[in-house]
Amino acid sequence: MNYIGSKKRLLSFIKQSIIQTVGDISCSVFCDMFAGSGVVGRAFKNRVKLLISNDIEYYSFVLNKNFIQNKKLINYQKYIDELNSLDLIEGFIYKNYSYSAKRYYFSDTNAKKIDAIREQIELYKDDQQLYYFLLSSLLLSSDKVANTASVYCSFLKKLKKSAKQDLVLKPALYELHDKDHLVFNEDANTLIKKIKGDILYLDPPYSVRHYGANYHLLNTIALYDKFKPIGKTGLREYYHSPYSKVSLAKDTLEDLIKNANFKYIFLSYNNEGIIDTKDIKNIMQKYGDYHILTKEYKRYQVSKNHNHTVVKEQLHILKK
Repeated sequence: MNYIGSKKRLLSFIKQSIIQTVGDISCSVFCDMFAGSGVVGRAFKNRVKLLISNDIEYYSFVLNKNFIQNKKLINYQKYIDELNSLDLIEGFIYKNYSYSAKRYYFSDTNAKKIDAIREQIELYKDDQQLYYFLLSSLLLSSDKVANTASVYCSFLKKLKKSAKQDLVLKPALYELHDKDHLVFNEDANTLIKKIKGDILYLDPPYSVRHYGANYHLLNTIALYDKFKPIGKTGLREYYHSPYSKVSLAKDTLEDLIKNANFKYIFLSYNNEGIIDTKDIKNIMQKYGDYHILTKEYKRYQVSKNHNHTVVKEQLHILKK
């Protein structure tokens, strides 16, 4: 899944930095507080004693319930085959986010198939492991045929090549493990007061663009609730993160750091973030021993027209 802020290309840097700082992490409680698509959490879930994954966005919660919390083998193929063979229906996605609905997020055929699969998945809700596995599979498979430039704040005027292809539900396979990992769907600054551990990894929003707007349609497929879509792009009401507000971001970050009952805190940020580097340093130095590591990389681009493609990733490290 193409995801703004994804740490997939920086995983080696992050893992190496954490292990060099902490040492043996096998008995550690590790929290991935702004989990997103779960890339960092997935890299650590078999390396630590307990992983706590959290994100305020529901689609992220669904993905991490599958990729982080699911641990046993599912006899999934019969369900995938069943869902792929369903008759199409004209449901909420077709009526609001299809070519016929004048919101060109999906072809008519794919929108109808999403509706059919999503309604059927709801019948499996009593089996939480199966439910989140199938729902994650639908989110990722739908994303593959979405008619967007990778985010859902707008759609393309004409169906692109991948959006014309028929949706095929593919399994969102996860790594087996024997741990009882935890996944939450809460505000980070609220959850931090309820948990404790050894390693806290923070990857908050950097910019004024809200994830709830950028990925609103994934939330809609995941929740499959009924509401009146707003405007040309069919937005739903979404969470406005204080980390994406210039007036609130700095104080919100300090509140999180102050209340964190973790020995080590690792904060991923970059030189284009709305909180200045010196402000982050000033905050973290109040609470213990601080240093910073940096790495240049080419950032993910929604558009090819960005003037600056290389950014400096900053990993702020605090030992409380």
